[in-house]
Amino acid sequence: MRLVALALFASLLAACQTMIPRSAAPVSTPTTTQPTVAPGLPVDTERHRVALLVPQTGPDAAVGTSIADAVTLALLDSRSDRVRITTYDTGLGAAAAAQQAIADGNKLILGPLLADDVRAVQPVARAANVPLISFSNDSSVAGNGTYLLGFEPGQAVNRVVAHARTAGLTRFGALVPRSTYGERALASMRDAATAAGGTLVAFEPYDRSASGLSGAARRLGRTAGLEAILIADAGQTAIRAVPILRESGAASARILGTELWNTEAALSGSAPMRGAWYASVSDTLFGQMATRYRERYGRTPYRIASLGYDAVLLTVRMTRDWRPGTVFPQNRLFASDGFGGIDGIFRFDNRGIAIRALEVSEVRAAGVTVIDPAPTQW
Repeated sequence: MRLVALALFASLLAACQTMIPRSAAPVSTPTTTQPTVAPGLPVDTERHRVALLVPQTGPDAAVGTSIADAVTLALLDSRSDRVRITTYDTGLGAAAAAQQAIADGNKLILGPLLADDVRAVQPVARAANVPLISFSNDSSVAGNGTYLLGFEPGQAVNRVVAHARTAGLTRFGALVPRSTYGERALASMRDAATAAGGTLVAFEPYDRSASGLSGAARRLGRTAGLEAILIADAGQTAIRAVPILRESGAASARILGTELWNTEAALSGSAPMRGAWYASVSDTLFGQMATRYRERYGRTPYRIASLGYDAVLLTVRMTRDWRPGTVFPQNRLFASDGFGGIDGIFRFDNRGIAIRALEVSEVRAAGVTVIDPAPTQW
């Protein structure tokens, strides 16, 4: 297995470089995650106590385990001896997991994953002055000691609409699911179109049934003069919707998408999808991390596992001036130069939401091609 490039890891932590360190194997795991903890962890005055709150049981256990494994991988790659991360299972109750984590002396919580779990944990964490760096993308839970690493949908909408505007497109339509994600994507679409000097001419919400999607696509496709149409849903949904849009009258409208498309391998195989644009974080470094992950665990990580890896990179960077056993220095999360990780550079806004540098890609017959790269510095 490949050797660790410690100098590269140091540069990643020092600035916003986004290179993946590679670890030698086998490597002992002095600070690895553990599935469940018992009360009364031994006092550790030399390492930072950090809790990872993710589901290890229940319907979301596979996703939680993937994040936890990525956290372990990042600890191994960093070879940091200053951080001890213990995993607590939110599948057995998020508030109880947080209470145990705080009783065990943890000064920072990575997670939870789900917005409802964040809400359950917040009162417990705030009472102890322990911040959360959550993997949720629900902006409604951000603030007052809660920071979000998740991919907030409005950012991808803003990025792809701004790119479309530079290409001269001003009349936009939107096809959005009846869901929290759809509502937020639509609100962002309205704002993004206005900010870009364009107009949201029409939109159609739909429920996730075959007839709901097809009916909404037909109605939107009949709207005259649309130059670009956002489909704020997964790539497979777009693949089903675009032929209907084309047949209904939107023959030349540019199709736009969000970060939900970047895991869909079938986009290029659909002729009607070719020429579509979507915004997302770069997958280049994730591909490298996924290779390392498969080598160690024998399975493919969930795409969201990168958030666990990047949370460790952020934590290790913060340990430079954070004395073990003391309160986590939240003010340093607002560093103007931001942070670097698997998903590129990011920084937290004043609400505590990670603002990400996104790229724009185009679907082509030969595959997906980046046509507007993500910035590499702020």
